[in-house]
Amino acid sequence: MSEEVARKPSRIQLRNRKRIMEAALEVFSQHGYRGATLDQIADAAGMSKPNLIYYFDGKEAIHVALLNRLMEDWLAPLHEMDPGGDPLDEILAYVRRKMEMSREFPSESRLFANEILQGAPRMGPHLERGLKPLFDEKAAVIADWIAEGRLAQIDPRQLLLSIWAITQHYADFDAQIRVLIPDEAAGWDAAFAHVEAMFRTMLTVSERSG
Repeated sequence: MSEEVARKPSRIQLRNRKRIMEAALEVFSQHGYRGATLDQIADAAGMSKPNLIYYFDGKEAIHVALLNRLMEDWLAPLHEMDPGGDPLDEILAYVRRKMEMSREFPSESRLFANEILQGAPRMGPHLERGLKPLFDEKAAVIADWIAEGRLAQIDPRQLLLSIWAITQHYADFDAQIRVLIPDEAAGWDAAFAHVEAMFRTMLTVSERSG
C-alpha cells in the first residue's frame, strides 16, 4: 500500500474497514478476545482472511481499534455532565443516556465487559489516562453539589459505579433479561422508568434534611 493510499484511504477502503470492525464487534462480543479468531471475523465480514489482513495486521489490531472507538463513545455522556446545570437533572440525564447506550449498543457494552473481565490487558492505558481523570473530575463535581445541599448525602464515586453497574446490566445480561421479560418494548419502558425513579429517590434531598 502506497503512502498516499495509506494517508488518504479510498471510499472502498473505508467501507471495508467499517465492515471488518462491525463483524469483529459481533465476534468479540460473543466469544471474547481469546475465543475469537481471524477466520471467524473474516467469515462474518464476508471476505477472505488475506483480504482482512490487508486492512489490519491481526486480531489484536482490530480489537484495539474497536476499544479506541468504544472509549470515545463510552466517555462522551460523562463529559457532557455540566457542573453549571441542575445537579439532579444532570445526573438523571446521564443515567438515561447510559440506558439508551445499553439498548442501542449492547455488543459494544459486552466488548468492554469482556476486556475488563480479562484484566484490561489492552485497555489499561485508556483506563489510567482517559477514564480515571474524568471519573475523578465528575466525582468532585458531584461532591460539590452534595456539599452545597443540592443532592442527598451519598458517596460520589460509588454513585457513578452504581450507575454503570445498573445501566450496563441491561446490555451485558441481555440474554437473561429476554428470557425473564419477553416483551422487549414494555421491558425497556419499565426499565427506564424504574432506573430513573430509583436514582431520583436516592439523590433527592428530603425536606427533613433540607
